Amino acid sequence: MALYVSNKDETVRLFKNPILEYFSHIHPATPVVVYVPVVLWMIYRAAQLLTWYEVVAIAAFGVVGWTLFEYVFHRFVFHYEPKSELGKKLHFLVHGVHHDYPRDRTRLVMPLLVSVPLATALYMVYGVLFPPGWHEGFFAGFVAGYVAYDSIHYMTHHWALRGRIGRFLKAYHMKHHYVDPHSAFGVSNPLWDYVFGTTPKPPAPPRNQHAA
Repeated sequence: MALYVSNKDETVRLFKNPILEYFSHIHPATPVVVYVPVVLWMIYRAAQLLTWYEVVAIAAFGVVGWTLFEYVFHRFVFHYEPKSELGKKLHFLVHGVHHDYPRDRTRLVMPLLVSVPLATALYMVYGVLFPPGWHEGFFAGFVAGYVAYDSIHYMTHHWALRGRIGRFLKAYHMKHHYVDPHSAFGVSNPLWDYVFGTTPKPPAPPRNQHAA
Protein backbone atom coordinates (compact mmCIF):
# COMPACT_ATOMS: atom_id res chain seq x y z
CA MET A 1 0.00 0.00 0.00
CA ALA A 2 1.32 3.45 -0.87
CA LEU A 3 2.18 5.52 2.17
CA TYR A 4 -0.32 8.32 1.53
CA VAL A 5 -3.24 6.32 0.16
CA SER A 6 -6.23 6.49 2.50
CA ASN A 7 -8.22 3.34 3.06
CA LYS A 8 -11.44 5.36 3.26
CA ASP A 9 -12.02 8.82 1.85
CA GLU A 10 -15.55 9.40 3.07
CA THR A 11 -17.21 10.25 6.36
CA VAL A 12 -19.55 8.19 8.51
CA ARG A 13 -22.56 9.09 10.61
CA LEU A 14 -21.85 8.61 14.31
CA PHE A 15 -25.15 9.59 15.94
CA LYS A 16 -28.79 9.14 15.04
CA ASN A 17 -29.54 12.35 16.91
CA PRO A 18 -29.00 15.20 14.41
CA ILE A 19 -27.81 17.63 17.09
CA LEU A 20 -25.14 15.27 18.40
CA GLU A 21 -24.15 14.44 14.83
CA TYR A 22 -23.82 18.14 13.99
CA PHE A 23 -21.53 18.79 16.94
CA SER A 24 -19.37 15.77 16.13
CA HIS A 25 -18.09 17.73 13.11
CA ILE A 26 -15.83 20.76 13.42
CA HIS A 27 -14.18 23.10 10.94
CA PRO A 28 -10.39 22.69 11.15
CA ALA A 29 -9.88 26.45 11.61
CA THR A 30 -12.04 26.49 14.77
CA PRO A 31 -9.18 25.94 17.28
CA VAL A 32 -7.27 28.87 15.76
CA VAL A 33 -10.29 31.18 15.89
CA VAL A 34 -11.30 30.18 19.41
CA TYR A 35 -7.99 29.66 21.19
CA VAL A 36 -5.56 32.21 19.72
CA PRO A 37 -7.46 35.02 21.54
CA VAL A 38 -7.16 32.94 24.73
CA VAL A 39 -3.38 32.70 24.22
CA LEU A 40 -3.09 36.46 23.68
CA TRP A 41 -5.24 37.22 26.74
CA MET A 42 -3.19 34.89 28.93
CA ILE A 43 0.06 36.50 27.74
CA TYR A 44 -1.36 39.94 28.50
CA ARG A 45 -2.36 38.88 32.00
CA ALA A 46 1.02 37.27 32.63
CA ALA A 47 2.80 40.42 31.41
CA GLN A 48 1.06 42.44 34.12
CA LEU A 49 2.89 40.41 36.76
CA LEU A 50 6.13 39.22 35.14
CA THR A 51 8.97 40.63 33.08
CA TRP A 52 8.89 39.94 29.33
CA TYR A 53 11.68 37.38 29.54
CA GLU A 54 9.88 35.55 32.35
CA VAL A 55 6.73 35.43 30.19
CA VAL A 56 8.73 34.05 27.26
CA ALA A 57 10.43 31.44 29.47
CA ILE A 58 7.28 30.15 31.16
CA ALA A 59 5.32 30.18 27.87
CA ALA A 60 8.08 28.10 26.26
CA PHE A 61 7.83 25.74 29.23
CA GLY A 62 4.08 25.54 28.56
CA VAL A 63 4.70 24.56 24.93
CA VAL A 64 7.00 21.74 26.08
CA GLY A 65 4.32 20.74 28.59
CA TRP A 66 1.84 20.49 25.74
CA THR A 67 4.12 18.22 23.70
CA LEU A 68 4.31 15.79 26.64
CA PHE A 69 0.54 15.97 27.14
CA GLU A 70 0.02 15.36 23.41
CA TYR A 71 2.19 12.25 23.50
CA VAL A 72 0.69 10.79 26.70
CA PHE A 73 -2.90 11.52 25.69
CA HIS A 74 -2.46 10.10 22.20
CA ARG A 75 -0.65 6.98 23.35
CA PHE A 76 -2.53 6.04 26.51
CA VAL A 77 -6.02 7.54 25.97
CA PHE A 78 -6.58 7.59 22.21
CA HIS A 79 -4.88 4.21 21.76
CA TYR A 80 -6.21 2.50 24.87
CA GLU A 81 -7.67 -0.87 23.86
CA PRO A 82 -10.91 -1.44 25.81
CA LYS A 83 -12.31 -4.91 26.36
CA SER A 84 -16.02 -4.18 26.85
CA GLU A 85 -18.40 -3.47 23.97
CA LEU A 86 -19.30 -0.08 25.49
CA GLY A 87 -15.63 0.77 25.82
CA LYS A 88 -15.01 -0.17 22.19
CA LYS A 89 -17.87 2.05 21.04
CA LEU A 90 -16.59 4.99 23.10
CA HIS A 91 -13.07 4.45 21.79
CA PHE A 92 -14.35 4.50 18.21
CA LEU A 93 -16.14 7.80 18.86
CA VAL A 94 -13.04 9.34 20.46
CA HIS A 95 -10.29 8.20 18.08
CA GLY A 96 -11.10 5.01 16.22
CA VAL A 97 -13.21 6.90 13.69
CA HIS A 98 -10.16 8.98 12.77
CA HIS A 99 -8.11 5.87 11.99
CA ASP A 100 -10.94 4.32 9.98
CA TYR A 101 -11.70 7.57 8.13
CA PRO A 102 -8.39 9.48 8.25
CA ARG A 103 -9.33 11.90 5.48
CA ASP A 104 -12.59 13.08 7.03
CA ARG A 105 -11.87 16.83 7.06
CA THR A 106 -14.44 17.66 9.74
CA ARG A 107 -13.24 15.15 12.34
CA LEU A 108 -9.53 15.95 12.43
CA VAL A 109 -9.56 18.43 15.31
CA MET A 110 -11.13 18.09 18.74
CA PRO A 111 -14.76 19.28 18.99
CA LEU A 112 -15.33 22.27 21.27
CA LEU A 113 -17.68 20.18 23.40
CA VAL A 114 -14.57 18.24 24.44
CA SER A 115 -11.74 20.77 24.19
CA VAL A 116 -13.41 23.61 26.13
CA PRO A 117 -14.20 21.56 29.29
CA LEU A 118 -10.75 19.95 29.12
CA ALA A 119 -9.02 23.31 28.73
CA THR A 120 -11.05 24.74 31.62
CA ALA A 121 -10.13 21.83 33.89
CA LEU A 122 -6.43 22.12 32.99
CA TYR A 123 -6.50 25.89 33.57
CA MET A 124 -7.78 25.25 37.09
CA VAL A 125 -5.15 22.57 37.72
CA TYR A 126 -2.33 24.86 36.57
CA GLY A 127 -3.73 27.57 38.85
CA VAL A 128 -3.00 25.25 41.77
CA LEU A 129 0.46 24.30 40.49
CA PHE A 130 1.75 27.77 39.54
CA PRO A 131 1.63 31.22 41.16
CA PRO A 132 -0.17 34.13 39.45
CA GLY A 133 1.61 35.25 36.31
CA TRP A 134 3.37 31.93 35.85
CA HIS A 135 -0.04 30.27 35.79
CA GLU A 136 -1.26 32.42 32.89
CA GLY A 137 2.08 32.28 31.05
CA PHE A 138 2.29 28.50 31.23
CA PHE A 139 -1.30 28.12 30.09
CA ALA A 140 -0.67 30.48 27.16
CA GLY A 141 2.20 28.31 25.94
CA PHE A 142 0.23 25.12 26.55
CA VAL A 143 -2.75 26.32 24.51
CA ALA A 144 -0.46 27.66 21.77
CA GLY A 145 1.03 24.17 21.58
CA TYR A 146 -2.45 22.70 21.24
CA VAL A 147 -3.36 25.08 18.40
CA ALA A 148 -0.11 24.19 16.63
CA TYR A 149 -0.82 20.48 17.12
CA ASP A 150 -4.32 20.62 15.65
CA SER A 151 -3.13 22.75 12.73
CA ILE A 152 -0.18 20.47 11.98
CA HIS A 153 -2.41 17.40 12.27
CA TYR A 154 -4.80 18.80 9.69
CA MET A 155 -1.97 19.79 7.36
CA THR A 156 -0.31 16.37 7.49
CA HIS A 157 -3.55 14.84 6.21
CA HIS A 158 -4.66 17.43 3.68
CA TRP A 159 -1.79 19.65 2.59
CA ALA A 160 1.10 18.88 0.26
CA LEU A 161 3.69 20.06 2.78
CA ARG A 162 6.89 21.54 1.44
CA GLY A 163 10.32 21.83 2.98
CA ARG A 164 12.29 19.31 4.96
CA ILE A 165 10.36 19.75 8.22
CA GLY A 166 6.94 19.65 6.55
CA ARG A 167 7.74 16.55 4.53
CA PHE A 168 9.19 14.86 7.61
CA LEU A 169 6.11 15.56 9.77
CA LYS A 170 3.75 14.34 7.05
CA ALA A 171 5.69 11.13 6.44
CA TYR A 172 6.09 10.57 10.19
CA HIS A 173 2.37 10.84 10.91
CA MET A 174 1.40 8.75 7.89
CA LYS A 175 3.57 5.94 9.28
CA HIS A 176 1.38 6.05 12.40
CA HIS A 177 -1.73 5.61 10.23
CA TYR A 178 -0.57 3.23 7.53
CA VAL A 179 2.48 1.37 8.85
CA ASP A 180 2.36 0.97 12.65
CA PRO A 181 -0.36 2.59 14.83
CA HIS A 182 1.61 1.61 17.94
CA SER A 183 4.41 4.05 17.12
CA ALA A 184 4.83 7.73 16.17
CA PHE A 185 2.44 9.08 18.81
CA GLY A 186 3.88 12.57 18.51
CA VAL A 187 2.07 14.55 15.82
CA SER A 188 3.48 18.06 16.14
CA ASN A 189 6.97 16.68 16.84
CA PRO A 190 8.70 13.34 17.51
CA LEU A 191 10.49 14.40 20.73
CA TRP A 192 8.79 12.08 23.20
CA ASP A 193 8.77 9.17 20.76
CA TYR A 194 12.56 9.34 20.85
CA VAL A 195 12.56 9.66 24.65
CA PHE A 196 10.23 6.69 25.21
CA GLY A 197 11.37 4.53 22.29
CA THR A 198 8.21 4.61 20.18
CA THR A 199 9.64 5.86 16.91
CA PRO A 200 8.66 3.75 13.88
CA LYS A 201 10.98 0.80 13.38
CA PRO A 202 12.90 0.77 10.09
CA PRO A 203 11.79 -1.93 7.67
CA ALA A 204 13.66 -5.19 8.07
CA PRO A 205 16.20 -5.82 5.31
CA PRO A 206 15.19 -8.56 2.89
CA ARG A 207 16.66 -11.94 3.77
CA ASN A 208 19.07 -13.46 1.31
CA GLN A 209 17.56 -16.46 -0.38
CA HIS A 210 20.05 -19.07 -1.43
CA ALA A 211 19.27 -21.65 -4.05
CA ALA A 212 18.90 -25.15 -2.68
